[in-house]
Amino acid sequence: MQKNLETPAAHSINKDYSRERKFSFMENLYLPEIFKGLLYTFKQMFAPTFTMNYPEEKWVPPAIFRGRPVLVEDEGQARCVSCGLCARACPPLAISMQASENEDPKERYPEKFEINMLRCIYCGFCEEVCPEEAIVMSQDYDIVFESREDAVYDKQRLLVPKEDLTDRLTYLRKYRNNQFGQFWDFQEENNIHSVRDRDSDWNTGLSLVDLLEQQKKNDASKASNNWSV
Repeated sequence: MQKNLETPAAHSINKDYSRERKFSFMENLYLPEIFKGLLYTFKQMFAPTFTMNYPEEKWVPPAIFRGRPVLVEDEGQARCVSCGLCARACPPLAISMQASENEDPKERYPEKFEINMLRCIYCGFCEEVCPEEAIVMSQDYDIVFESREDAVYDKQRLLVPKEDLTDRLTYLRKYRNNQFGQFWDFQEENNIHSVRDRDSDWNTGLSLVDLLEQQKKNDASKASNNWSV
């Protein structure tokens, strides 16, 4: 049935509208609500203040806080093995690196590592995907730049000793244990290896078919540890 559009419809100002709520005499005066607002304002005048006199007083954020991303320095060198996962996971493409490798001992490391802090959105994705806990979100939130070039942090400016990041690393260990159960077992020792050394049977002369067969063989082998959830 088509509705007659020429018929006037009832609205809130119509007295005959059945769902119209009737205001009392005091509600029509609006004075009670005004006094309630003034009473709340008066109470807040004597409430304790939480304003900090910055920069004389600085806020110390908790371990869960996601501040400026930094590289963990362990025993004088970065934990980073330059796998590139953080750069791939970064939504604004703020991370860039250049990998290199030592001969003796064999160790993959970032020869160049930069983060453009003007692009960084502090999402923490780089921290989530890092397999070595090499990049974490710090408690540093007071960041000032004088130029765009100054906002690009190089490797030396990103390195922070492991001892200064104890709270964040402890929080990550607890957080990831809750997420993955007993499967997460990060080793504190610095990673002294290259990507090739992860597989003892690695052979650069193998064809693609041989590599797939070797991978099937490795997957079918029994685990060295019996993990339980």
